[in-house]
Amino acid sequence: MSLTGSYTAGGGGGTQTYSNATDYTISDNATVDSPITVSGRTGNAPTNASVTVAIVHTYQGDLKVDLVAPDGSLYNVHNRTGGSADNVNKTVTFNLSTEPLNGTWKLRVNDNAAGDTGYINSWSVTF
Repeated sequence: MSLTGSYTAGGGGGTQTYSNATDYTISDNATVDSPITVSGRTGNAPTNASVTVAIVHTYQGDLKVDLVAPDGSLYNVHNRTGGSADNVNKTVTFNLSTEPLNGTWKLRVNDNAAGDTGYINSWSVTF
């Protein structure tokens, strides 16, 4: 298992993107967390933080996908929509201004039905 972080210089004074490209298996009727640890930052996340997910799965309607803040707060990325379509590839913007930047952020994927599996291919958070 490896954890990869990257820095992207952006407008707005130091926007950074943190990524995890390690594959995490999504089993039937199970939950998996993929972590990213943020450290060395000050203050809270912005009102326009973005989360990008790339999930390979043969039935996206099975999946509930949440960003989990370091304090355990959940921010929904995808909630069992899309029926039998494959994969979840999207970017969602959240107001995370009540959340400290530092800590372990997680992408939590919950598979809610049998018959289709997949994996978290990668995800990132930008703030």
